[in-house]
Amino acid sequence: MDRLNHQPLPCYTDNVGMMRRIELVFVLFLLPLFLAAQEVLRGEVMVELEPVLGAFMDEKYPLDKDDAYRRALEEAALFFSAQIYGWSFNYDIGEGARGIRENFELTPLGTIPWGDTGLRVTHAEFRDMRLYTWMDYRPRENQLRRIRAWRTGTIRKVQAVGYGPLGGPVEISGWFAIRKAALEDAARAGVRAMLQGSERNRPKESRGFISLETFPRYFMDSGRWACSARFLVEIKEIVPFPVY
Repeated sequence: MDRLNHQPLPCYTDNVGMMRRIELVFVLFLLPLFLAAQEVLRGEVMVELEPVLGAFMDEKYPLDKDDAYRRALEEAALFFSAQIYGWSFNYDIGEGARGIRENFELTPLGTIPWGDTGLRVTHAEFRDMRLYTWMDYRPRENQLRRIRAWRTGTIRKVQAVGYGPLGGPVEISGWFAIRKAALEDAARAGVRAMLQGSERNRPKESRGFISLETFPRYFMDSGRWACSARFLVEIKEIVPFPVY
């Protein structure tokens, strides 16, 4: 009996410590994957339910709830596409003295299609004849890789304001085309400001890539839609005038 009472108890200290170390390694390995899976893009869209100063008079106003939600989703898809995929750009800076016109071309590198299940409305409120909606987009793994690429390398940030026509009988008409034109003009202004800040002499041409960092803000300025936006820019090539 004495021998039984004085036998040493089994020692589990080493086993417990080993299990805790394994659990810690397991957590550290899975944490980046968990965080990536949980990454969500978010932004707010505002839709006018009534025409602004006579704009879009060829369209149905006031908007009903379904039309307003559809516009909000279409606009959010544009912005999320611009955040995830971005555009390639080709910019002829232009020079009045040489008779060279300014020309800025954007080519989308990808789009979020209508009905994408990753795009959701998380909050909506009708106020003062406007629809305010908060949108979430949960990117897939291939889209996450694109997002990470926009955060590395020689990417630079810039903020700019662009303008679009108000609407009516102009070259560009339709609410979506006008909002998109103002956003693209903001991208042009951002690239131009970046080149002015880095190049001593005005270059003839520049090429590269640009994406939207966050959802833009729209407002009225002197009878035009104005778009204030922040961009991520990678300039790949600058062509000086002396080459020609």
